[in-house]
Amino acid sequence: MIILILAFDQVLKIWIKTNFYLGQEQRILGNWFFLHFVENRGMAFGFEFAGRYGKVILTLFRLVAAGAIFWYLLKLIKKGIPTGLVISIALICAGALGNIIDSAFYGLLFSDSYGRAAQFLPPGGGYETFLHGSVVDMLFFPLIKGTWPSWSPINAGQPFLFFRPVFNIADSSITIGISIILIFFRKHFSDTELKKEPVEKAE
Repeated sequence: MIILILAFDQVLKIWIKTNFYLGQEQRILGNWFFLHFVENRGMAFGFEFAGRYGKVILTLFRLVAAGAIFWYLLKLIKKGIPTGLVISIALICAGALGNIIDSAFYGLLFSDSYGRAAQFLPPGGGYETFLHGSVVDMLFFPLIKGTWPSWSPINAGQPFLFFRPVFNIADSSITIGISIILIFFRKHFSDTELKKEPVEKAE
């Protein structure tokens, strides 16, 4: 599952990177699903982490976190946890790895995308150094458009858009994995903690 998600994620990102320029948009379904090419230097859904040093710290943190999640996944599989929980943790791991690849290597492998589609392995080198690449996002779902009412205490009379963030398959994988755990398997972790307590108290 991890390999499959990574493959879909990277194929779509590379296709977008080499065929779209930054800000280019293509309608897919009506007025509520577009491919809209943006890049971000930070976290999921375009949230950024300031500075070049912050970028390195964020990427290294992602590497450590992905390694820890994968180790934890293997440990839980040996314990015979429910298949749904294995799937949810695998989704989170795959999503983390997908965005790590962009952050670590895309700056070295591609030219920039300003006003043109990027070139793979450009003769002059990539647009950034190792660990300073930008994550490619493209999935845009402007589901609801409107205007805030004049009586609204915030943004009165201003345009309203839901859902604004542009994201990718890796972001979706992380979100789905966490949602599955919160909805279906939260009790599993609570039960595990309760089972540990009598042993700890007895000691």
